[in-house]
Amino acid sequence: MHPDRHHLVLGGDLRVHRLGFGAMRLPADDPAAAHALARRAVELGVTFLDTADSYDLGRNEELLAEALHPYPGGVVIATKAGQCHPGDDWIPLGRPEYLRQQAELSLRRLRVDRLDLLQLHRVDPRVPLADQVGALRRLQDEGKVRHVGLSEVSVRQIAEAQRITPVVSVQNRYNLTDRRSEDVLEHCERHGIAFLPWLPIAPSVRADSPVTEAARRLGATAAQVALAWLLRRSDVVLPIPGTSSARHLEENVAATRLALSDEDFEALGRLGAVPVS
Repeated sequence: MHPDRHHLVLGGDLRVHRLGFGAMRLPADDPAAAHALARRAVELGVTFLDTADSYDLGRNEELLAEALHPYPGGVVIATKAGQCHPGDDWIPLGRPEYLRQQAELSLRRLRVDRLDLLQLHRVDPRVPLADQVGALRRLQDEGKVRHVGLSEVSVRQIAEAQRITPVVSVQNRYNLTDRRSEDVLEHCERHGIAFLPWLPIAPSVRADSPVTEAARRLGATAAQVALAWLLRRSDVVLPIPGTSSARHLEENVAATRLALSDEDFEALGRLGAVPVS
């Protein structure tokens, strides 16, 4: 699963750097800035970039293609289908015909013949999970999708999906202060599944004294400490922090070089501990 502490292998064949980039915040209203940020991420060694068909109604995928196509060797563009964002609301939409349509559009926007990783963005409660994952499996069988992943799922849902096709990644919300997906992460560890925490830097982290104390001692930022804790938490973790700032991007990538002491790691871990009732 992980040849070294700085990389992991998705699905047995995609070796990526363990600090990814969430592209959702690329500025659609400033294409030049968006292109520069995506290119800078790759220059810094990022090889896993996460997008979705629903980000800016597909424009996010187009921005990545405009910036990076033809993609440098080793760069993996992961996208998602199964959720629409027509206005302020995020709406799960997992009908098989919709998933197929969105995958076809992603192929066109990203300018590829096969999607390296297509993740089910959200499970649609109105559609049997088997039908949703089955649609992704059919796209695999047709050679349009290499690997399948899931997002915001339970251990039970992962197991159900695994009976249909191998699941190589799970993207759930997880950070220093939000560990509701701890059981999912532990399941991913046992089964060699990459775990992609979204919102890896909790908004409240900067006010937590153990974080700021560790950051001060290490000469780092609170965000870097939060990311370093995630990277040490498990070898299957691949954080995907997003930003519209080149400076923050550079700081995030530098977190891979930050070494936490055992004492700091344990103290930070207690921030999200679930009280025993």
